Amino acid sequence: MDAKASPLVIPAPPPSDHRRTPSNEHGIAEQYEIPPPEPIASFAALKDRIRHHYELASDYYYTLWLVSVAPTATAAGEHIHHGYFLQPTDTKERAQTRLIELLLDRAQLPKGSTVLDVGCGLGGTSRYLARHHHCHVTGITISGKQVELALKLTAEEAAVDATKSASEGLIKLGQGSARFIELDAERLADYFPTGSMFDCVWITEAMSHLPDKKLFFQNAAKFLGPQGRLVVADWFKAENLTIAQLEADIKPIEDGMLLPPLCTQSEYVRLAEEAGLRIFSEALDISQNVAQTW
Repeated sequence: MDAKASPLVIPAPPPSDHRRTPSNEHGIAEQYEIPPPEPIASFAALKDRIRHHYELASDYYYTLWLVSVAPTATAAGEHIHHGYFLQPTDTKERAQTRLIELLLDRAQLPKGSTVLDVGCGLGGTSRYLARHHHCHVTGITISGKQVELALKLTAEEAAVDATKSASEGLIKLGQGSARFIELDAERLADYFPTGSMFDCVWITEAMSHLPDKKLFFQNAAKFLGPQGRLVVADWFKAENLTIAQLEADIKPIEDGMLLPPLCTQSEYVRLAEEAGLRIFSEALDISQNVAQTW
């Protein structure tokens, strides 16, 4: 099929116990109020909870990874996604950057590409792509607090003034650049003008938060240029689960991690193909490699 974009789907599994945090030994969790899981009342209410969650918890996540991964490494808390572990001696920081490298390798993304990093969090992946792959990255997140932190961390890495950089939009990192925007991922078409094109739409463990995944795939196809790539890493449920398994194992994760119903890999592939995309790199299950993150 002649299509202009190709998805890459790599799953990361939900944790078996969403209440566990790797930094409890440092007492960080006790400094923050963690609301109990609750069922989703509506998709609109879910989005509000997601936004509120990241407004409150982004500082916590940064501190959590910073202390639990490497207390002396100032960049250790910048990634809010799983790590891809290959060696017993791998640190979480190395494993997290290795996940980015795995995605780059499977997507075969050319250096210097323009990238839309959807659900960019604190901007760790955006900065990595800009600094090490010379990409020009636009990171979007539903949380204004995350934009604030992403700008601060990026400005610190670039050794420039964060306030000035925010007003100018772009922060140069080596031969690449990054900017950050507060934007709902399901409203791309409302923000970017018709004809806007990216070489890559990159979304790491964020699409599982989106209620309307069909709309996202359609928007991704719309904003990808010729030979563009849609790069996806996400959480999936297994195929053919029983009702009892869904209720016992999946529903608590969806409620606790602020997720609409989880999809299977095959559902993502179907939605991508329906949006006019074709498979460039087959779906890969890396569950065993990322499990050590927890």
